[in-house]
Amino acid sequence: MTATAAVSTTSESRTPQQVWQRVRGVLLAVLILVVAGVAFAAVRSGDQHGRLDPRSADPYGSRALAELLKERGVSVDVVTTLDEAADATGPDTTLLVTDPNTLTAHQQRRFHDATAGSGGRTVLVSPGGSSVDRLAPGVHPEKRGPVTARAPRCELSAARSAGVADMGGIHYATDAPGATACYPDDELASLLVLPGRVAGDTVLLGSPGILHNDRLDQQGNASLALQLLGSRPHLLWYLPSLDDPSAAEGRNGGADSRDSAAGDEAGGENGLISLIPPGWLWGTLQLALAAALAAIWRGRRFGPLVTEQLPVAIRASESTEGRARLYRSADARDRAATALRADTRHRIAPLLGMSAQDADSPAVLLPAVAARLGTPGSDPYALLFGPAPADDAALVLLTDQLDALEREVRTS
Repeated sequence: MTATAAVSTTSESRTPQQVWQRVRGVLLAVLILVVAGVAFAAVRSGDQHGRLDPRSADPYGSRALAELLKERGVSVDVVTTLDEAADATGPDTTLLVTDPNTLTAHQQRRFHDATAGSGGRTVLVSPGGSSVDRLAPGVHPEKRGPVTARAPRCELSAARSAGVADMGGIHYATDAPGATACYPDDELASLLVLPGRVAGDTVLLGSPGILHNDRLDQQGNASLALQLLGSRPHLLWYLPSLDDPSAAEGRNGGADSRDSAAGDEAGGENGLISLIPPGWLWGTLQLALAAALAAIWRGRRFGPLVTEQLPVAIRASESTEGRARLYRSADARDRAATALRADTRHRIAPLLGMSAQDADSPAVLLPAVAARLGTPGSDPYALLFGPAPADDAALVLLTDQLDALEREVRTS
């Protein structure tokens, strides 16, 4: 097949059927992902509401604990805004905050003011960083430790009655008078009880483990959780929400905003990573490992390349046509022009009495062409070594001119 035929193949338009064949695989993959996502969301939208949610039956939910509390006559109500939590505080209420670190500095100060003199019990789950300073003044988070079975080693009646429990996480230290430190690790408490101004108290849990469904039946976790949360007839289960209107209060560049930003930098518990469930982090790590193993497997080499005989003979015209289509699909006019010019140079070089190595040297080839043709009709340098054509029409024109130059050399 001549060069003109090869380039004409690159300039032909794709048919709608060809376009559909190219994109149908991608569309099918996208459709499968969408359907799988919808199905997964539908399955997850049933009884599973999230971590430490009393309506959730998944391993990290707390539905089992909520049901046990209800059986013992404790009413359990779920709230998601600070206003609801603050309005319901009282001496007959236990207020559980599942994630105090997500509260802004302004919300934390409002929350502390509302609960400090309520006379009820406030339970804070894993408060860290500057949130401890605002919610439990005088307490300092010191370190993190593993969640494991620990002995109470304190005089708190609920802890002594429960015995060994799965405690750990953040450890706290305080010099506040009347504070009770339980389940210590290196003399630092993972359960800390602070007496309130009136008759209530504040409980700091270093880890939420004893509240989870999958840990409730282990050690003395159920006993400890029931005594901590069931000491009052009413339990208010506060699940802080990111769309709480009170979160927008204080975001005016004032002291609260600056304190919140400083707390995020100092504590580190308020970052985006802390909001991602651990299962997703492990899943991402496994996918990354699988991708690395797949790359190693696909890139393996067992030795040098071996030349094999093709099972069938491929016609030169088919190879030329296939390469032309590849060039056209990639808009590779520069590569097509380079191939056409190189082939023309190597075909006319023997006709001019030159070697194949000299065919790619303008200083050697062009004088020989000029001597053979005298005064050619077009610039031989632009034809044989010029820039890439700007569009398909220029590429077709270049092909015609190369054919004409080769015919002149052959017939001269």
